Amino acid sequence: MRKIIIFSDGGAIKNPGPAAAAFLFCNERKGIFKKFSKYIGEKTNNEAEYEAAILALLHLKKFLGKKLARVTEVELRSDSELLVNQMEGKYKILDKKLQPLFLKLWNLKLDFKKVKFKLISRKKNKEADKLVREILSSLDKKPSID
Repeated sequence: MRKIIIFSDGGAIKNPGPAAAAFLFCNERKGIFKKFSKYIGEKTNNEAEYEAAILALLHLKKFLGKKLARVTEVELRSDSELLVNQMEGKYKILDKKLQPLFLKLWNLKLDFKKVKFKLISRKKNKEADKLVREILSSLDKKPSID
């Protein structure tokens, strides 16, 4: 049995505003073997957090293939209290924009043997946060055409 640890993060410059998502794949010894970050358009912070988790599971499934994904345990670590508690069934999904994202993430987790969502501090998620900030800061530096 294989276990993959994912650190995911999403953020927006304003809420809503230009947003980015990022994730890292690690083995159980916390050795990073894949990093990814992406601009995801205009989103709220909560939407960006969901998009990051969705992208992470999509990429992991593609990376492993369907067969290997089915026997892989995943621990998805996030500093989003809302995302983790909604995915663990502790919080209701009140924001209608989050409902389709929740369903997409819920269905994606079924492709793996087990997916556990774990709340971590921002301090412990600094690598993924750094990737998000790099994307967002690069948006600020692009010249505007008036």
